[in-house]
Amino acid sequence: MADTKREIERKYESDDAALPDLTRVRGVASVRDRGVTHLDATYHDTADLRLAASSVTLRRRTGGADAGWHLKFPVAPGVRDEIRAPLSDTLPDELAALIRSRVRDRDVRPVVRLRSDRDVRHLLDDQDRLLAEVSVDTVHAERLTGEGGEARWTEIEVELADDGDPDFLDKVEKRLRKAGVRPSASASKLARALAETEPGTASASTSSAQKGAPGTPPATAPEAAPRHKHRPRPDGTPVTVGDHVLAYVRAQRDALVELDPAVRQDVPDAVHRMRVATRRLRSTFRSFRSVLDRTVTDPVSADLKWLATELGADRDQEVLAERLTQALGRLPADQVNGPVAERLAAWSEARHHGAHHQLLAVLDSRRHLRLLDTLDALLADPPLRKKAAARPDKALAKAVAKDFGKLSRLVEHALELPPGTERDTALHEARKKTKRTRYAAETAAPALGGPAEEAVRDMKALQGLLGDHQDSVMARRTLRELAAVAHAAGESDFTYGVLHAGEAHRARAAEEALPEAWRSISREFPF
Repeated sequence: MADTKREIERKYESDDAALPDLTRVRGVASVRDRGVTHLDATYHDTADLRLAASSVTLRRRTGGADAGWHLKFPVAPGVRDEIRAPLSDTLPDELAALIRSRVRDRDVRPVVRLRSDRDVRHLLDDQDRLLAEVSVDTVHAERLTGEGGEARWTEIEVELADDGDPDFLDKVEKRLRKAGVRPSASASKLARALAETEPGTASASTSSAQKGAPGTPPATAPEAAPRHKHRPRPDGTPVTVGDHVLAYVRAQRDALVELDPAVRQDVPDAVHRMRVATRRLRSTFRSFRSVLDRTVTDPVSADLKWLATELGADRDQEVLAERLTQALGRLPADQVNGPVAERLAAWSEARHHGAHHQLLAVLDSRRHLRLLDTLDALLADPPLRKKAAARPDKALAKAVAKDFGKLSRLVEHALELPPGTERDTALHEARKKTKRTRYAAETAAPALGGPAEEAVRDMKALQGLLGDHQDSVMARRTLRELAAVAHAAGESDFTYGVLHAGEAHRARAAEEALPEAWRSISREFPF
């Protein structure tokens, strides 16, 4: 069974392998020598180093207290989540699943072997509590593929103790710098090993990806330069409307890849964020049909709709369960009759377990992996139309205005309808169009600045109002189902009726607030 540990560490190099006196670090009462440990780690990756390109590392290591398989995902500079599994001869299935969105159907094989002699010291406070672990690692790297060579170096690693204060690392670094120690040029041992054992001279792009340079997108497949006339500037700044649209598409593709492990691990909000990424992609393909050829994007949109539906089975249940649980908690005790909380919890757990199990099958499916490959191919050779080469300001503003015009017609139509099922459906359609308008404005924001950002804020506010209404519709439907089950079991259905009435009140409040909110938004909308 794998377990996860948040790893916060910094790496340094020095011309002198000796450590300075670390008892002079503020807060350190003593330094305890823990001896030397021999570590032998074999790093695994695809032939084209897909994991290394996205700063993900997978290794099998012997020696030390944590021998086994280690999979590390970047969180922030100097921060990684390490997922560990017991030592075995082959890659554990649970770790193989967590890298599937990146490697797809490519084989994972040994690429680098690192043998290290680790001289460890513990920094302790005056209560003998561990503050950080400092190690001096003498490393021997060996490339296991092609005609790669070998490399040797010594580095210093400082890892914060569990639940430690990250500011403590600044104090240690200050002392190290005074002693002539400098931060490592490589983000990890693997990055340095790949750079120093590669035959010939590594290209600038490879070195940048391996070192996890800021702003380097997670690699999934090599991307060729766009075929349109104007290309992003050398620093990556978009120039044309096509550049801006592709930058937004790329960000959502990256989100689908990066969120896959979190969804598999059932991390809170991960399903919601992945579903949003699929919606953003679909909306972008629709809003910018003058930029991207729809004969190429329409089939992709169909697969994205399928994925969003599969993700929704878990997400919708999660939202409803939280909403109803909170509503039940606000009721006075004399309005809660029967085992309502227990029945709600059982319903939530059963639905979630089934939905999550189905979602794992979806993420492993050929259709989902093919979708990721298709998005890679689309970005590598984008189906840009002639208008993609236009200046971004007018083209992006026009797209946002067009979506807002469609939204206006939907909202006005909904407001003309009497309360009831038909109005509920119309408001739900307006909600979906609100999201599309918001995502178009998000695409435009880097080019248009303030007006687009204002549009995003307006759409988020409207989306919240319409979302609360739609959640109430779904909650009332669920409450009727739960009440029927409770009644059949001989339980009181009174509390379900109370909750239903409360949801109906929330829906009316949203509908009553909508006209004024819409007048304000439509009057001041910047496009």
